[in-house]
Amino acid sequence: MTLPTLFISHGSPTFALEPGLLGSQLGALGRSLPRPRAVLVVSPHWMTRELEVLAADPLDTIHDFGGFPRALYALRYPAPAAPEVAAEVLAVLSRHGVKASANLTRGRDHGAWVPMMHLYPDADVPLIQLSQPSAPSPLALLELGQALAPLRERGVLIVASGSLTHNLHDLRREQAPDTGVEAYARHFAQWVWDQIEQGNLGALLDYRAQAPHATRAHPTDEHFLPLFVAIGAAGSDWSTARRITGGVTYGVLSMDSFSFGPAADVGAPASTAALA
Repeated sequence: MTLPTLFISHGSPTFALEPGLLGSQLGALGRSLPRPRAVLVVSPHWMTRELEVLAADPLDTIHDFGGFPRALYALRYPAPAAPEVAAEVLAVLSRHGVKASANLTRGRDHGAWVPMMHLYPDADVPLIQLSQPSAPSPLALLELGQALAPLRERGVLIVASGSLTHNLHDLRREQAPDTGVEAYARHFAQWVWDQIEQGNLGALLDYRAQAPHATRAHPTDEHFLPLFVAIGAAGSDWSTARRITGGVTYGVLSMDSFSFGPAADVGAPASTAALA
């Protein structure tokens, strides 16, 4: 069994309570995919200089945000830990010359558990995290994904959790999630899909120079870079892609997400578009 890889836009922490357009589609995708042994998430909410893998058991739910509705802080995502899978991740990275260590104290941040509440709402699939490099480039994240690729054949679902657009300065939290959308967010999201659809990896790697509104869509890189982990881990399978249309929340946060790989079209919702 070779699993696809996923890039999921996790948006605001309120995505846990407001599934919007994307939530139900993630649920359908989770039900249609072969059941993984474990999920490995890379999230920009855990960035380290040297890579670390969550290896504790059990793993806590971290509420690493402030100023949100009280109901958010009561949520827990009690998925099983998977220290044996964490050891496999460390071994795979070591074979590729990537230095990493086990973290026995940290829990799962909201970049991991919020999207998983929709993908696997029963919290019955083991869930661990790999930290995101703190001084990366698109190419570095692509190479990290390539190093992780063998895990797909071992039943590990690799999920890169980020945001297709992420400008918190423009965020309109007082508005309804799907109103008052900034045009630049849609234009940037469409450009990204166009490059994926055309197989134009070079343009994606050079998105800062080539994408429309790149600086406004991403004043900083960290929420966009996980996309390259998903692409790299998919290998040549990245040419089989599915766009999961998620709309735009709070005016600026594109929730579009992508599945890459041989199972990318399994159970996909009608609102998506596949490559030829």
